Amino acid sequence: MLPRRSYHQSLFACREKPEEQSAPKFQSMEQFIGQPRLPKFAVPKRYHLRLKPDLTACKFDGSVSIYLDIVGHTNYIVLNAAELSVYPGSVSFTNQNFSKLLEPSAINLVEVDQILVLEFSETLPIGIGILSIMFEGSLNDKMKGFYRSTYEHNGEKKNMAVTQFEPADARRCFPCWDEPAFKATFKITLDVPSELVALSNMPIIEEKVDGHLKEVSYRESPLMSTYLVAVVVGFFDYVEDLTSDGVVVRVYCQVGKANQGKFALNVAVRTLEYYKEYFSVPYSLPKLDMVAIPDFAAGAMENYGLVTYRETALLYDDQHSAAANKQRVTIVVAHELAHQWFGNLVTMEWWTHLWLNEGFATWVSYLATDSLFPEWKIWTQFLDESTEGLRLDGLAESHPIEVEINHASEIDEIFDAISYRKGASVIRMLQSYLGAECFQRSLASYIERFACFNAMTEDLWAVLEEGSGKPVTTLMNSWTKQKGYPVVSVRVKDQKLMFEQSQFLSSGSYGDGQWIVPITLCCGSYEVCKSSLLQTKSRTFHIEEFLSDKSDAVSVWIKLNVDQTGFYRVKYDDDLAARLRYAIENKYFTATDSFGILDDSFALCMARQQSLTSLLTLMGAYREELDYTVLSNLISISYKVARTVADAVPDLLDYINQFFIRLFLYSSDKLGWEPKQGESHLDAMLRGEILTALAMFGHDLTLNEASRRFHSFLDDRSTPLLPPDIRKAAYVAVMRRVSTFNRLGCESLLRVYRETDLSQEKMRILSSLASSPDPSIILEVLNFLLSSEVRSQDAVFGLTVSREGRETAWKWLKDNWEHISQTWGSGFLLTRFVSAIVSPFASFEKAKEIEEFFASRNKPTIARTLKQSIERVEINANWVDSVQNEERLADVVMELAHR
Repeated sequence: MLPRRSYHQSLFACREKPEEQSAPKFQSMEQFIGQPRLPKFAVPKRYHLRLKPDLTACKFDGSVSIYLDIVGHTNYIVLNAAELSVYPGSVSFTNQNFSKLLEPSAINLVEVDQILVLEFSETLPIGIGILSIMFEGSLNDKMKGFYRSTYEHNGEKKNMAVTQFEPADARRCFPCWDEPAFKATFKITLDVPSELVALSNMPIIEEKVDGHLKEVSYRESPLMSTYLVAVVVGFFDYVEDLTSDGVVVRVYCQVGKANQGKFALNVAVRTLEYYKEYFSVPYSLPKLDMVAIPDFAAGAMENYGLVTYRETALLYDDQHSAAANKQRVTIVVAHELAHQWFGNLVTMEWWTHLWLNEGFATWVSYLATDSLFPEWKIWTQFLDESTEGLRLDGLAESHPIEVEINHASEIDEIFDAISYRKGASVIRMLQSYLGAECFQRSLASYIERFACFNAMTEDLWAVLEEGSGKPVTTLMNSWTKQKGYPVVSVRVKDQKLMFEQSQFLSSGSYGDGQWIVPITLCCGSYEVCKSSLLQTKSRTFHIEEFLSDKSDAVSVWIKLNVDQTGFYRVKYDDDLAARLRYAIENKYFTATDSFGILDDSFALCMARQQSLTSLLTLMGAYREELDYTVLSNLISISYKVARTVADAVPDLLDYINQFFIRLFLYSSDKLGWEPKQGESHLDAMLRGEILTALAMFGHDLTLNEASRRFHSFLDDRSTPLLPPDIRKAAYVAVMRRVSTFNRLGCESLLRVYRETDLSQEKMRILSSLASSPDPSIILEVLNFLLSSEVRSQDAVFGLTVSREGRETAWKWLKDNWEHISQTWGSGFLLTRFVSAIVSPFASFEKAKEIEEFFASRNKPTIARTLKQSIERVEINANWVDSVQNEERLADVVMELAHR
């Protein structure tokens, strides 16, 4: 391992891959229009960027000098720029070998393609030259590019200046080659008010104060992509620590909140140490700053050396944050710091390979969290990630992990459960197949080989194949280059175990995909496990191969996908399913396998490949379950089943609610309302979810107790009667009894919202308000989301409305679409409005109505989400029709409700 100083020098001096010298000479500006990527006849090597934000007028001035390598004969320079005004007389190009200064004969800003085309009257000389541009722009309120965020300092409302450049918004701050493959170094200077903190990717090397302004200069960065450049300017407090090898780590937050940064600081320092060992490469910069931003669209952003976060993802308050908040901070910090290696040091070549960034960061964040907090059983909780990936990828309107991107406007939509969750899940599957030690060793080789460079998916497979000697490329291409995944059907016939794979679709339709599936199998005991690759449509084994006692063949349970490491579903024949149900009742399985059996059964039921009665009977086997992750999924499934039953057979709703109340009372009685001395982190999280479920299903004792504790909380915000872990449950319970004629609970909750300055508390309230069964209250809540009292980043948390409020929410969305589209239309948050309000419907008529409304209102940023949401409505409608036709459903539901 190199000393830190030497390692920094090696980064700055990374070998540059040779450029092609045969770039064509373009004759017309029109040739650049409508192209997915920039031409490569000019390659940026170094940026000298100067920015002067005006936080009062909400605008900025800037200048940039870009050291370019002209590698092809051209009289054009084409780069990205959007929403900037370029000063025409400021644009010039000078070749280092010739002192002649060239000014463009034409400057064209093509807004639709977000490109700046500079035409010169003569061919540019081959070699290094400097392109200089002066420009100005607005500090927008869209949470992208160079934008403003508001906060209070000493009771006065202030603006801070913040950057958010991923995926393609550096071009909104300065003209640049805004594609991941164009890595360059950055030398940044800021001119800012002298009393403010000014941060960038690298440490400050000089500050010059001149009256009310100061000039802040930063050390030059290593090679990095434009989307990782960052600047933050505002009033901040911070807490600080050092890693064992001297990296300065700080957490910046609003003045007065420094203590809330201490937990994340501790996590960051320990995580950097862990990754240094795991990747066999130290963190590559001398400092790491993490900043809590009040207005922030995503959860966090991995800018090199200056990571930005929503407050909810970075700050933790010992008194008022819940266990779930602590876990979220840990995972998000671990995710963003993983990017410092996967993404920043080694960068995807193009957005097609986004999953290399996000899938790996998601998977590695669980690895780090498990190392820091093994008692959280985080790999069991990882199944929530896998499930989200499976649910999205079960749609015909899903997309492959590797998806072609033809325009910058298409990138936002692939920051989804496929890139993150399916990506992480197939990595976990691959690690399980290759073995943890081989996988880690190969990853370290990959990072060492591609440090400072860009990489594609194929590059990673090649290194893993080289390190393992296994056919990684062939195996993984079946998972990354086609959408979807298989369901493996298992049946026993004549002492033979028969496997068959087919594409799983939530619609119940048949797909034609085929995969190389790593099969793992247990028979009757975890001591008897087998593994193999299913490379064909079907395969048959003699069951005796898997049994230690041959006499067990007719009764032993058989479980595929052991510990749910594979990204596929399993469908068992009726006999095998009955054996599994017996094993669950007798607690033979690990939590991960109990989870998988339940989740597969639910998915098959929704796809109409299994009856609802069989699913409900299976759910009954989990009555004494106490594992957090299993119960959390059971609760989630119960909500969806109850909603479907209400749509299909309204007369059974009370019975189904009663069944679910009985199902969760066992765990509720075990946990109680009061936290127990020394109880586990998982029990603390489970208590809140169980109580919320009982409130949603109308359990009177829970509703009454929640109301009593809430009123005590209103009188004393520090009362031990309502600790943070159960506040969401109490808030939901209060809203379940709110109506037009009984508004007090809602008004009280809004008062708490207005009085707290803790973002996590505001989120708890926003996500509870729409639980009311009264459509009039729902409308008021939705209108509140559009008010100035709710930050635009947070409005989406209030969109999960009760079943009774669906129609009201849809009408509200239509009535306010123009405003919503204008406010949120430039980022991915708009997709949340569509999916949250459209997806819960369950009729073909509604699907048609939604399609007709959006026919003239569609836009590229929501196109994929809209298709997926309409498909979900049609899936729900088919499921409702199927449930209506189940003959024994009423008898089974009534029996379960009284059991």
